[in-house]
Amino acid sequence: MFNNVYQGRRVLVTGHTGFKGSWLTAWLLSLGARVAGYSNGIPTQPAHFVVAGLGDRITDLRGDVRDRAQLVGAVREFAPEIVFHLAAQALVRASYDDPAGTFEANMLGTLNILEAVRATPSVRAVVCITSDKCYRNDEWVWGYRERDHLGGDDPYSASKGCAEIIAHSYFTSFFKNGPACATTRAGNVIGGGDWAADRIVPDCARAWAEGNPVQIRSPWATRPWQHVLEPLSGYLWLGAELFAGRQEPFPLSGEAYNFGPAADVNNTVAEVVDALAVHWPGFSGVMDRDGQAGRKECTLLKLCCDKALACLRWKATLTFEETIRYTAEWYRAFYRPEGSKVPQDMLAFTLGQIAAYVTVAEHRGLAWTK
Repeated sequence: MFNNVYQGRRVLVTGHTGFKGSWLTAWLLSLGARVAGYSNGIPTQPAHFVVAGLGDRITDLRGDVRDRAQLVGAVREFAPEIVFHLAAQALVRASYDDPAGTFEANMLGTLNILEAVRATPSVRAVVCITSDKCYRNDEWVWGYRERDHLGGDDPYSASKGCAEIIAHSYFTSFFKNGPACATTRAGNVIGGGDWAADRIVPDCARAWAEGNPVQIRSPWATRPWQHVLEPLSGYLWLGAELFAGRQEPFPLSGEAYNFGPAADVNNTVAEVVDALAVHWPGFSGVMDRDGQAGRKECTLLKLCCDKALACLRWKATLTFEETIRYTAEWYRAFYRPEGSKVPQDMLAFTLGQIAAYVTVAEHRGLAWTK
């Protein structure tokens, strides 16, 4: 898998305590990597990082990515060979409450990790994860391509567009002769262990676990939903190919890549709730609520992933139904069936879902499974 690049490698994950970062950390451990994480704390309660017990299995570093001196020192001391940068303020609505903090975390954090890479000769590959929200959203029906306009009306989207510009500048100005670097863009990621505020799946899990109806806003908004393991497979495959220095048939370093589901995968928020409910017996129904005036969120934003297919031979693995089933089963295992008194081993369950996902990808002939 991933050409066995990660076995025994020193890999740094910033934002490792977050939803995507913790799943990436678990997957890297299963691949035999020596992982260090850098984060300013636990972002939610509960948190996937905590319930999976990942802190005892890695070098768990704490610090603010906005503090350049501390970050540079930590990276130099660990001396990673591969870096995945995920640390960020990741919520659109939270960016309205703290726009300055959002810009600082997402722009300065990117700047500082790239400065740390400049100061650390051991680094051979860097993957900077931004967001599909980095694109200027013109509400068109076709997918955004990597060369489309960056930007955004809300502070979160604008900060991610800025992070992309910063990364491209560093790639062009400082890293042409190494390390190999790229940015990635993905969004609408769901899966077990996400407890962030104002996201429909965590809202359902919290409410239904307590026997309450879930409140939803924008039920008819359409999104190209994908399981968390989908973009992570792309990040890991890209990181492996960058580390290997692959140049043919397309050079990878210095580029940006979209990772998302097939173009025909688009479902409404209401359809997600209904699909989750199928796997959650005894759910308590739904209740609409109005969005907050003046806080714009896009009704449609999807990505064109043709470049990832052409350059990396990457495409999504799971159907919408499989994505929902994986997600619901993780939360059901965590909250436990009624009457169960034995806590589930959530690291084992997480690794089991990764293994099941890999098996499906192998059967469907995905390139990264080799």
